Amino acid sequence: MCSALLSPFASAHTVETGKPLPLVFIANQGELVMQQQALVYQRWSSQSLTGKVRMVIHVAGRLSAKEQNAPLIAAIQQADFPRARFQTTTIVNTDDAIPGSAIFVRRSIESSKRDAPWQHFIIDSSGVAQSSWQLAPHGSAVVILDRQGVVRFAKEGALTPQEIKQTLTLVNQLIADTPTAAALSS
Repeated sequence: MCSALLSPFASAHTVETGKPLPLVFIANQGELVMQQQALVYQRWSSQSLTGKVRMVIHVAGRLSAKEQNAPLIAAIQQADFPRARFQTTTIVNTDDAIPGSAIFVRRSIESSKRDAPWQHFIIDSSGVAQSSWQLAPHGSAVVILDRQGVVRFAKEGALTPQEIKQTLTLVNQLIADTPTAAALSS
């Protein structure tokens, strides 16, 4: 089922279904975290994307790129997946922003983090993920990982309504296959 979801352009990137997400380490900017009431950035590695089902959304720091998968984001919010088993990770490539706008993009993400501290935001100010994963510039990509960090779905560009339904079904299946924290600790 997952391979049927891939776009015809899927071979252009290095993200492949059935394989781990290629390793990316972001040292410049990185993960946005709350420490007490302050927002700080810390180094981030894609190796941290295990333990839960993940939807990784890589997006250029442009409104047009953000809008490509706005219907998917709305559907994920509507689905209200359990936070103990599911996490979205949004990687924003501010190196691929309209010149002079990166500061505004970061401020918008920081505001979103304050409003929803459980959200996972990564600022990639050097374009490391885009380069490593060979993603097209100015766009958006969606990757679904199982809890072991294996890619179960990957597509660049906007998802169709049918693909959104299929990805929600896939996430539900992967979550159902994920043990609860209590089961993991026993």
